[in-house]
Amino acid sequence: MKFTATQIAGILEGEIDGNPQTAVHKLSKIEEGEKGSLTFLANPKYTSFIYSTKASITIVNKDFVPEHAISTTLIKVEDAYKSFSKLLEYYNQVKNNKTGIESPSFVSDSATYGAGFYLGAFSYLGDNVILGDNVKIYPNVYIGDNVTIGDNVMVFAGAKIYSESIIGDGCVIHSGAIIGADGFGFTPNEKGEYSKVPQTGNVILEDNVDVGAGTTIDRATLGSTVLRKGVKLDNQIQIAHNVEIGEHTAIAAQTGIAGSTKIGKYCLIGGQVGIVGHITIGDRVKIQAQSGIGRNVKDDEVLQGSPALNYGDYNKSYVHFKNLPKIVNQISDLEKKIDNENS
Repeated sequence: MKFTATQIAGILEGEIDGNPQTAVHKLSKIEEGEKGSLTFLANPKYTSFIYSTKASITIVNKDFVPEHAISTTLIKVEDAYKSFSKLLEYYNQVKNNKTGIESPSFVSDSATYGAGFYLGAFSYLGDNVILGDNVKIYPNVYIGDNVTIGDNVMVFAGAKIYSESIIGDGCVIHSGAIIGADGFGFTPNEKGEYSKVPQTGNVILEDNVDVGAGTTIDRATLGSTVLRKGVKLDNQIQIAHNVEIGEHTAIAAQTGIAGSTKIGKYCLIGGQVGIVGHITIGDRVKIQAQSGIGRNVKDDEVLQGSPALNYGDYNKSYVHFKNLPKIVNQISDLEKKIDNENS
């Protein structure tokens, strides 16, 4: 796909400084710009590259004034970074605007779908599936019986959505994600053998939830595992049965959350965090990477370590921990000195 400077300026409500007919067909970093590419300048640290870049079009802030000759056509906007992000979103919408049902694929006679529907080859839609408008389902996706999916949802190749799951508007589910598999429910008998506890609940994703590649969200034993609106999950995260995650919480890769834990709104959780089950984490909590959470957490706490401590306390303690061999030697020397004085 090709876009001219005029078209791009129209999308971004920007001003052109250069040739309005300049065309681009790909994106690039400003320092790696090539002819036919579009880039942007938002960070002043990269200003020097605008004089050497070969990119055909560069998005800049309105207050940018070149100090030397440039060859790139400028599009001036209020905020170059936000405008570039907006353009990426527009590009993705155009790129992913496929429609129709590819063959081979299976669609149950009782499944329904809205306008602008796309179903990639080798995909499966079960009984009583209900899909909204502009749903895009890429190849090799499985959608089980009685699943409901809202408008403007994208399900990328190889994702699996088990029966009874409910997906809200504007959600994105990336490749290899599994929504609604059984929770890890087993009960031991007197011999130490395990019997499965049926997992009869479902998973609910509210509007505008993003689920990263390879992430798994288990169905509830009873009731629902719930991700509230705006939750963002990175790749390879495990969400156990009956977990609830509050609005606009973001969680980085390889985090694991055990069953029935409640996490509040606007939390930020780093990578490789482990969270035990049946606890409550408040709103706006920040948890540093590789922390282990084994207790209830109040609103606005910042935690680090395993088991996690208050972030400030952890840093103070770590200073002493690094000096522990030296401190032990000092204590030993003092003990020897005291023994000598008392002998």
